[in-house]
Amino acid sequence: MKQRVVITGLGIVAPNGNGLHDFEIALRKGRSGLRRHPAMEKHGFACRVAGVPQGADELAEAMFDSDELIAMNSSHRFAGIAAVDAWTDAGLPRPARDDETVDWDSGAILGTGIGGMDTIAAHIVPRVNSNSVRRLGSTMVEQVMASGVSARISGLLALGNQVTTNSSACSTGTEALALGFERIRRGAAKRMLVGGAEGASEYIWAGFDAMRVLCRSFNDEPEKASRPMSASAGGFVPAAGAGALLLESLESARERGARIYAEVMGTAINCGGQRGGGSMTAPNPESVRRCIKSALEAAGVPGDEMGVINGHLTATGADPSEVHAWANALECAPGKLPPITSTKSMIGHALGAAGAIECVATVLMLRHGFVHPSINCEDLHPEIEPYAASVPHELRAFPELRFAIKAGFGFGDVNAATVLRKWNT
Repeated sequence: MKQRVVITGLGIVAPNGNGLHDFEIALRKGRSGLRRHPAMEKHGFACRVAGVPQGADELAEAMFDSDELIAMNSSHRFAGIAAVDAWTDAGLPRPARDDETVDWDSGAILGTGIGGMDTIAAHIVPRVNSNSVRRLGSTMVEQVMASGVSARISGLLALGNQVTTNSSACSTGTEALALGFERIRRGAAKRMLVGGAEGASEYIWAGFDAMRVLCRSFNDEPEKASRPMSASAGGFVPAAGAGALLLESLESARERGARIYAEVMGTAINCGGQRGGGSMTAPNPESVRRCIKSALEAAGVPGDEMGVINGHLTATGADPSEVHAWANALECAPGKLPPITSTKSMIGHALGAAGAIECVATVLMLRHGFVHPSINCEDLHPEIEPYAASVPHELRAFPELRFAIKAGFGFGDVNAATVLRKWNT
């Protein structure tokens, strides 16, 4: 018998707020976390704005021992804070470092888009080029291997079930939730920490600047730079951070009397094959529609019952096509589409962490009955204008909210979506 899967813990490190309380306040207020980034200006970026979590190093220093910190780059620190917070938020004890007990029922799927490129660029390449390999130290491999982000968490929490790192570009965080959901549903684990992390580094963002897909028109007004669904959108704003969600079988959650935020009703993952308008950098519109539709069907939720959409919506030319895909998949005419919002309008695009951070935002909206504003899109794109009534420019109270859907669409023409239900009983 397939297990029901619920969400019992949340953790967040985001450009506009660390921890659930501050993050929720920022969402409600439509508070941007985007700032000018000096390193981008120093290195001649056209975009000089980024979303970087503030105060994360201080949080990490309070949470981890000094020898652990030495081996943690920014991605590991963000992931570690979010994962430990999600674990303890779920009412689970953090194991002592000298406790030899392994939790065989709990695992982690924590993804990243770029991995340890910042460590490679800042430490490995300069020392290799200067013939100083011996000065690299013993922690470089664990910081640069993609699986380092999940391996780090397994050690912090003594996880003994599947521990792995997925990487599917911008759909990574949402895909991680889908993969963890499937593992619990088939009875292979009781609990899975899922989510994603991305480090803060100009080395991670440089390639996107060279592609001319980053916003370069609002360097002097950073809070206005991320403009999903806007006619004046000029590209996405790079960001960093981490989001983590503790998924658990309903049976396990009930056995230990856990507080439940939401139920994962269904998920979907697919690829557009880089055909039909899709490419390495653009989604196939039909694959996007199919992914959304498949998630709804898996959840058993009709499109007309969906309460809110937290879109991928990056402030690029793909936004109008995405909105039309949502309308087609939910079979909603203009004026009937549920509220559609973009967390990226406040935090920028956190790449492999984006879906995870935005899943946390979606759960908070469900839990507390609101829809956060999508800022900086007062001038809606003409192709989105027919759906203007569905775009929240200010906080909307929504106490009767029952269902929410979150999706992510990434480079490589890959897609992931999940349908969530507010937990009432």
